Amino acid sequence: MLAQTREPTSLELFTPKLVTVLREGYDLRALKADAIAGLTVAIIALPLSMAIAIASGVGPERGLYTAIIGGFLVSALGGSRYQIGGPAGAFIVLVLTTVQLHGVDGLILATFLSGLIMLAVGVLRLGTFIKYVPYPVTVGFTAGIAVIILASQLKDFFGLTLEGEEPGPIIPKLQALGAALPTINGAAVVLAVASVAVILLLRRYRPQWPGFLIAVALATVAAWIFSLPVETIGTRFGGIPQTLPFPTLPDLSWEKITAVLPAALSFAMLGGIESLLSAVVADSMTGRRHRSNCELVAQGVANMGAALFGGFCVTGTIARTAANVRAGAHGPVSGMLHALFLLAFMLVAAPLASFIPLSALAAILVVVAWNMAEKHQFAALLRSTRGDAVVLMVTFLLVVFRDLTEGILVGFGIGALLFLHRMSNAVAVDRPHGIIQPDRADNGETPYAPGVATDDDVVVYRISGAFFFGAAASVGAALDRVGGQPKAYVLDISDVTVLDSTAAATIDGFVRKVGRNGAVVYLVGASRSMRQMLLKLGLRAPTVRYYHNLDNAIAAARGRTVRVRER
Repeated sequence: MLAQTREPTSLELFTPKLVTVLREGYDLRALKADAIAGLTVAIIALPLSMAIAIASGVGPERGLYTAIIGGFLVSALGGSRYQIGGPAGAFIVLVLTTVQLHGVDGLILATFLSGLIMLAVGVLRLGTFIKYVPYPVTVGFTAGIAVIILASQLKDFFGLTLEGEEPGPIIPKLQALGAALPTINGAAVVLAVASVAVILLLRRYRPQWPGFLIAVALATVAAWIFSLPVETIGTRFGGIPQTLPFPTLPDLSWEKITAVLPAALSFAMLGGIESLLSAVVADSMTGRRHRSNCELVAQGVANMGAALFGGFCVTGTIARTAANVRAGAHGPVSGMLHALFLLAFMLVAAPLASFIPLSALAAILVVVAWNMAEKHQFAALLRSTRGDAVVLMVTFLLVVFRDLTEGILVGFGIGALLFLHRMSNAVAVDRPHGIIQPDRADNGETPYAPGVATDDDVVVYRISGAFFFGAAASVGAALDRVGGQPKAYVLDISDVTVLDSTAAATIDGFVRKVGRNGAVVYLVGASRSMRQMLLKLGLRAPTVRYYHNLDNAIAAARGRTVRVRER
């Protein structure tokens, strides 16, 4: 049964989270937390922004312009408390292709147009539908991007010298790199391997230390002290400027606009998906809820702003956003300060950047690609249903060997067809009731009444209808609004007619969240196929227990909480 709620006003839906945070009260303690988090993220973003820019076929300074201008606007205007904007690895292939076809001026125009498109999508409130991309599509897309990024860094990682331009498609690229193997630079390889080792060791033994920056600094010092014959930012690009450029409008001629419009559409679609995905990750880590359409408006403004200063595509960055949350950020001020810290670094330390070896920056992106691959999720989906495995592999292979946009569209299309097939079978037996809800303001009530609390230590939730990728966001929002810290949760899915891998991943996220407080989840009514899917994702004892009968599950949950209290 749907709860009676009022529809949020446009002002509520498009109010930046910065305004919300300031209304709640902002003091010196919050500013200190945001300053520490902003500095932490800036230290991570400094080498990463330059590395992404170089891999994208533009100068390192454009990566800094993007992170400074775009990052500030995303945090100041966005619908997420913790979102960090900047250049992202997912855009490397699209940006590189655009530069090769239309030059840097065409890239800047495409970025500006993509900002206008995202702004329009947000104003028209279409952002709600972007989060309905199936889970296998996002995993296949991300894994494909990781493979492409890894391949793009092999040249600088090994210090290879190619006879001509490096090919864009992966097969010709690998062939050209293989032919250039005799030109391998031993010093570059040593610096790259050492940089990877430093990053991994620090991540394991000193996770709070800025591994990327330390690895680059050590590689730079080693190359300078020993006069190693390696290519640096200075030898390839002549260094980076110490000031921001004067804002300039790109060439808005009709001929140029029509030429770069396909790239702009790709930037907008990928940027919207990536930014909302990052906001969802921040939500899952904090229990907050972002405003998707407000976030898209901010991303649109940020892309237009970055383009005016010579930057390129801006989006929410998952790794930097997660680092922001872990560093203890209080709100959007941390993202704004991260941009200001980057500006200070550029003004003060720009001459030192000339000595950074390109092999060290390549090492950073190799680690980023490895982390992006989502290996465990990829393997789990391959073991899942045949339909999800097909969607995953089709998306992955098209992204790697064909085109990013094509991979997303075809993967989404196949996923939609498979879902319609499942729904047609389900409707033939039952009459499922949809639970999709529109985007809501922060102060909205829960989108549906999932159940009733049985006592202070046990909470019962009932989910009915078709629990699939389109409904996962609504169910996840309801589960995220759990109050207090009960010792047990009974999740009744007896009336769920369809449960796909995205829904299973939502349940998995809920189990992990409450498991951190020592709670156990009792799943009731899972069919054999549902249980097999959930077990493949690792949902098993002791954190999850399966029951066929609701009364038995509640009794078991109460019995456990009594034993816990008696201890």
